[in-house]
Amino acid sequence: MNVRQARPADASAIAAITNQIIRDTLITFTTDEKTAAEVAAEITAKGPHMQVAEEAGEILGYISLGTFRSGPGYARTCEHAIYLAETSRGRGAGRALMAGIEAVARADGIHVLVAGISAANPGGLAFHAAMGFAEVGRMPEVGYKRGQWLDLVLMQKILSPKEVGAADSPAKPR
Repeated sequence: MNVRQARPADASAIAAITNQIIRDTLITFTTDEKTAAEVAAEITAKGPHMQVAEEAGEILGYISLGTFRSGPGYARTCEHAIYLAETSRGRGAGRALMAGIEAVARADGIHVLVAGISAANPGGLAFHAAMGFAEVGRMPEVGYKRGQWLDLVLMQKILSPKEVGAADSPAKPR
């Protein structure tokens, strides 16, 4: 298995993974599917902040970093999203993707990674806990999909020790 920066040529495979999750699960609260063109634009915009796990030419899943909140005080905190093809779960792709994106985040001076996970996704919650994320908040009924209200669980992982003066130097968020 290889983890690498996503390329525009991966857009159709990434859109297929995303759209299956949107259609068939409560992992994400969105109901708007993505086109390959939209995904290709996202890949171009994110650069190294969007990575794929690939095996024998097949995209198993992807991970991306994004802005947590606007404003310079949040520049060292990123939110991530990770999605795996249904057939790729339990094969180590998630762990490989997380290790890859954490390396990118550390190199960019990111201090904290945040995950917003549907409470209806126990596998995602367990995965993040196993990867060193801690639950820091629960927002009841902030999502609505398939006729039901859904809770959002916030988890975070601190990547780097606190450094004197580090808070004032800019990170490289996307």
